[in-house]
Amino acid sequence: MPVSHALSPQAIALNRFGLGATPGAAPDNPRGWLLDQFAHFEPRPAGFAALPDAGAMVTAYQAERRMERQNQPPATANTPGVKDPALLAARQDYGQQVQALYRAAVQARSDAALQTQAPFVERMVHFWSNHFCVSIDNQPVTAYAGSFERDAIRPHVLGRFEDMAMAVEHHPAMLIYLNQNQSIGPNSLAAQRGDPAKRRGLNENLAREIMELHTLGVRSGYTQADVTEFARALTGWAVSGAESNAPGTFLFRDRQHEPGSRQILGKTYHQAGEHQARAALGDFTHAPATATHIATKLARHFAGDTPPPAMVARLASAFTGSGGDLPTLYKALIDSPEAWATQPLKFKTPWEWTISALRGLGRGETGAIQMAAVQRQLGQPVWKPGSPAGWDDISASWIAPDALMRRVEFAQRLAAPLGDQIDARALAPRLLPASLDPATAGQVAMAESPASALALLLVSPDFLRR
Repeated sequence: MPVSHALSPQAIALNRFGLGATPGAAPDNPRGWLLDQFAHFEPRPAGFAALPDAGAMVTAYQAERRMERQNQPPATANTPGVKDPALLAARQDYGQQVQALYRAAVQARSDAALQTQAPFVERMVHFWSNHFCVSIDNQPVTAYAGSFERDAIRPHVLGRFEDMAMAVEHHPAMLIYLNQNQSIGPNSLAAQRGDPAKRRGLNENLAREIMELHTLGVRSGYTQADVTEFARALTGWAVSGAESNAPGTFLFRDRQHEPGSRQILGKTYHQAGEHQARAALGDFTHAPATATHIATKLARHFAGDTPPPAMVARLASAFTGSGGDLPTLYKALIDSPEAWATQPLKFKTPWEWTISALRGLGRGETGAIQMAAVQRQLGQPVWKPGSPAGWDDISASWIAPDALMRRVEFAQRLAAPLGDQIDARALAPRLLPASLDPATAGQVAMAESPASALALLLVSPDFLRR
């Protein structure tokens, strides 16, 4: 669905850098408007702050299960796999609590996107949450997903990349998702005790994803030996249980840590305990390969599926020169002419499209709309990319005909009760200031009903792209 007309700087600022225009006035100074948002970002909106304590919930359930299993009568030939009804009820109740917490977290994320006075910075929260992604493929990660974005991403989105990376890799959601909680050094105290047949070994998942996805990037020069050595350095990074005063938080378990120094990417790390992996991770966050990896992903997100090499080089230089200061990186992004190209460069993902549609209709909160269910129906369930690589940032991934039909259906549901309240002919130029395609304007004007006109606007080629 080609879009041939030129986009104005106001439309680009609102829709490509931001989360979509609202019915209000467009900014007079688009670049200044973007920079001014750094002072207006809310790191901990009310909805996020009100979320229940996932750590306490998960830890209490795990402790309850242990107690129930200890009291479980042994299975017999007549009662194979016997289960205590109380245990089954507890498991069901826990599952319901987890899903309720997940839905509340998705609503909080959505409301933050609708209410924010800093939509560009909020977009960067979503960008980093996908870069350092977890996937809610099991109940503990589902419970922690909202707190992961709230506590590991949002406080650092205007800080330093190193600090965000440290917070991310220490968060229970990441440690559980990538099985780091189970990783034990082969020569650690924990490995030397107990039944050898039941010993857990070294798990390299977190080490590999940190190097391949979070920092250096694939084909950046590290080897399998580097991954293994970093995994050994990471042993002991775990999540606290009921024995802790703060259950469900980061805990370094010295008994699981592999003793000795580590050699990673040609450098020897002599640090003891937790500090060994921290030192290596800190070096990764400042490596030139990391600067290029991050710059490439940012350029792809803002300047098209094929990142412009000159833009990548400038962003990498800003990242390196500032020591990973993210506001400096964002300013270089805003100053990049490639990101201001007047043709649409990206096809909105289901999340981007839904938020921009609600903002465009003047919604200040999700209300009765169950955003978790909506995003699942549209093909992009929140915090569930299904892979540590996160959701794809390539337009072709989101333009399948059946996916577009689901957007049409949701647009019709949104528009149905608003047709008598909102004039799509007047709204269209506000959402696409100085950028509305005459063909779109004509289709909206000739729609058979006000509600149909509004739905047509929301699924027009103009609105589907940014």
